[in-house]
Amino acid sequence: MKLAAIQMVSGASVADNLARASALMTQAADQGAELLVLPEYFCLLGQRDTDKLDIQEAPGHGPIQDFLAQAAHKLGVWVVGGTLPLSVAPKVVSQVVTQALGQPTTAPQPGRERVFNASLVYNPQGVCVARYDKIHLFGFDNGQERYDESRALMAGQQPAWVDVPSADGHTWRVGLSVCYDLRFPELYRHYAQLGAHVLLVPSAFTHTTGQAHWEVLLRARAIENLAFVAASAQGGLHDNGRRTWGHSMVVDPWGEVLSEQAQGEAVVMAQLDMASLVQRRAQLPALTHRVL
Repeated sequence: MKLAAIQMVSGASVADNLARASALMTQAADQGAELLVLPEYFCLLGQRDTDKLDIQEAPGHGPIQDFLAQAAHKLGVWVVGGTLPLSVAPKVVSQVVTQALGQPTTAPQPGRERVFNASLVYNPQGVCVARYDKIHLFGFDNGQERYDESRALMAGQQPAWVDVPSADGHTWRVGLSVCYDLRFPELYRHYAQLGAHVLLVPSAFTHTTGQAHWEVLLRARAIENLAFVAASAQGGLHDNGRRTWGHSMVVDPWGEVLSEQAQGEAVVMAQLDMASLVQRRAQLPALTHRVL
């Protein structure tokens, strides 16, 4: 199966970001890609974390979701929409919490103050067939840079995956994740237990953490799960002054980097070979040797 990990340098204009995403997706489809993966925050990387609240959409409705559906249908490909902000249902944000004294209190009503950072998968008919809400929310403070995604995001609760048929006659099981999830190997092992062949990691890694850990983590997730890993990233200097690491790449089940782009917009193409994956898992059946 031909896969395209799309690297972007998204800014503060949704319209401009969607235009760039459209051009890159068209380029990828023209090169024969069957599965296109956009990066985290492909539609907006604004001046403030809370800017994403202003463009949030209800699940199933909205211009960003329509854009993804139309692109998948027009190009006749599978599209993974990086991430976009989806509204939190009232029943989720108003759950009753029991305090230690046993007195029920109602949790604060975030309303528009929290959104899910959602990754949506569209089939070639333009139908949304899977949704994954980012489970692990990034927090970092080294005295110079500070990030706290929990100020604007609500954590997801469930893994999600999708089966993607390809022109090679195989059906590829694809596990979904986002960015900071990469540091939590149990999510990917869960997908491996479900028979996943491909693990997706749309991301917006900071330059600081990416330089230190990005490649080694991606290769580790591929090696330990004997699966392909495709990471589409933000890569460059953004309108808000933030610098992202980039280095979108596709890694094979042996940990070899098949293709990579350091910085700037790019379509990172790779041919995924099911036979090689099966061979690696037969040669080293580590997934069947698990004890704990």
